[in-house]
Amino acid sequence: MPFSAMAHMSFLVVVCALRGAFFRVVVSTLTERGRLLVFLWVTLPGSAMAGDIHSASLAADFAVARESVVEAIEGAGLVVTASIPFNRMLARTAADLGKSGSPYANAEIIQFCSARLAWQLVEEDAGQLALCPLSIAVYSLAGESGARLSWRSPGRETPGRAQADDLLRDLVARARRLASQ
Repeated sequence: MPFSAMAHMSFLVVVCALRGAFFRVVVSTLTERGRLLVFLWVTLPGSAMAGDIHSASLAADFAVARESVVEAIEGAGLVVTASIPFNRMLARTAADLGKSGSPYANAEIIQFCSARLAWQLVEEDAGQLALCPLSIAVYSLAGESGARLSWRSPGRETPGRAQADDLLRDLVARARRLASQ
């Protein structure tokens, strides 16, 4: 059973107290922002860190990559619940935010759901509803050829999360195979 953030922080305080002089020297050399970043890095649970974002490149253009993701999802008996035009949002808001434009040539987030998996997740922990729907982002960068897929792993802390992670990995693998045909 993983430590809670508070237990983890308490453990670190004890360890740091035991290493007093070293800790004081290190902390005194950090800026306030650096201390905050170290504190957050040490205390945040693994599921909240950036390592939960995965990406895969495809030797296909955006349209083929997008269609491959949709086909992989539907081929697994799942339903696409939404396709979010992320690039359009960035392009629409760029000028208002002082940006020159979107870094993407195209970008969509495709959301989908598995009722069986959703039930398993919420039966394990009602708060895991935040993991639904699952999504895979399809994008191509401006000035580059080929498309990419990105997805956020729900982690593997429970059987339901592990199944969701396996499902995402399987769907990406299927989409990559379909895109290369």
